[in-house]
Amino acid sequence: MTTVKPDPSMIGGVAKVPLARLPDPPALFRTRSERLAFLAGHNPNLGPYLRFLAAICDAQAQVAAQLPAPDLPSAERLQQARSAAMPPLGSSDLRAGLARTLDRLLERLGPIDMPQPAQLALDALRDATPSDRDWVLENVLAGTIPADSVAPHLFAAAALQVHAALAASGLQADRLVPVGIGTCPACGGRPVASLVTENIGAEGARYCSCATCQTLWNEVRVKCTCCGSTKGITYRSVEVEDAAVKAEICRECGKWVKILYQNKNPTLEAVADDVASLGLDLMMRDTDWIRGGYNPFLAGY
Repeated sequence: MTTVKPDPSMIGGVAKVPLARLPDPPALFRTRSERLAFLAGHNPNLGPYLRFLAAICDAQAQVAAQLPAPDLPSAERLQQARSAAMPPLGSSDLRAGLARTLDRLLERLGPIDMPQPAQLALDALRDATPSDRDWVLENVLAGTIPADSVAPHLFAAAALQVHAALAASGLQADRLVPVGIGTCPACGGRPVASLVTENIGAEGARYCSCATCQTLWNEVRVKCTCCGSTKGITYRSVEVEDAAVKAEICRECGKWVKILYQNKNPTLEAVADDVASLGLDLMMRDTDWIRGGYNPFLAGY
């Protein structure tokens, strides 16, 4: 385990970079699927799960390419959200049409090879009553996955990712405004992790990756993405000091979120590499800090 103190010269981050980059859903999920498949071939312990997720993401890409983008809020509502520094996509916006996206994704997931418990959960979700399915969808919209019902919620969360990404792709990035630390300016979602990039605005800029709508938004570096503190920020990694995936730890709020250095490895992908770096999560379990990043594919770990 390696602990690294922050570089004071990076406090404040990189100025004048775009606030947000909106998703291209089919391309995003294809890239994620390919990254998961690659990582599966280099991670014997997690290989089967990573391949399973790669198949889910491939199905997500197919659904995203087939479905039209959901209807956006009216121009008046979009302006009201901007004026109030609120995300333009609320839970009610994302709830509309989500059941259709789930149905389409379940159809695509039917033929893929998966563990028997996952298959049983898929069948149960497909055959669920409207009220039971609504309960699952409301949970994933709220970002709460019950520990005793992870598998069906994973499939529902995958549908939400597609649905929300399609909705976000129809927004105008230059009309978004910051809405709060660690909060997606498009949908109000939580980050999976943050990425130090080399191809958005300026090399070394840091962007958070939304777990819900997949939008990337800028946050300055050496700053907690949970509470906004710039004090007591340190870094830990399983490997060496210049590791491409680290835990960014805040001593003020007691939380940590992964930070991925795409400027060291451009192939890193927030969701895929968050799962593949599970060893870092296991290491941090033995500390006093609480995971602040959210990834439905890691629910139950």
